[in-house]
Amino acid sequence: MKHHVTQRKGSTILKRSAYNDTMIRAYDELVEFIAGGTTPDSVARFEPSQPTKDYVADLIHKEKTVGLTPDEASELDLFMKLEHLMRLAKARARMLCSQ
Repeated sequence: MKHHVTQRKGSTILKRSAYNDTMIRAYDELVEFIAGGTTPDSVARFEPSQPTKDYVADLIHKEKTVGLTPDEASELDLFMKLEHLMRLAKARARMLCSQ
């Protein structure tokens, strides 16, 4: 699938044509967080929005029950990679905060 950059509410986000608005919003949240400047404490406290959490929980439930479409599987895979990256960043941030 083609990736392209698009403008949304004054911020630049990565958008893939098959992504739904919730996944685009999840990207946008992370991009805004990073672009706004971070501290170890803010990284350790970062949480995705409730709509993002709900959407991912729905994808996980659907994966376990009826299965995902290829686009949904791609979205879930991407979110899991982002989640892993943030877990690593949070662990490092907590180490820095405790020094």
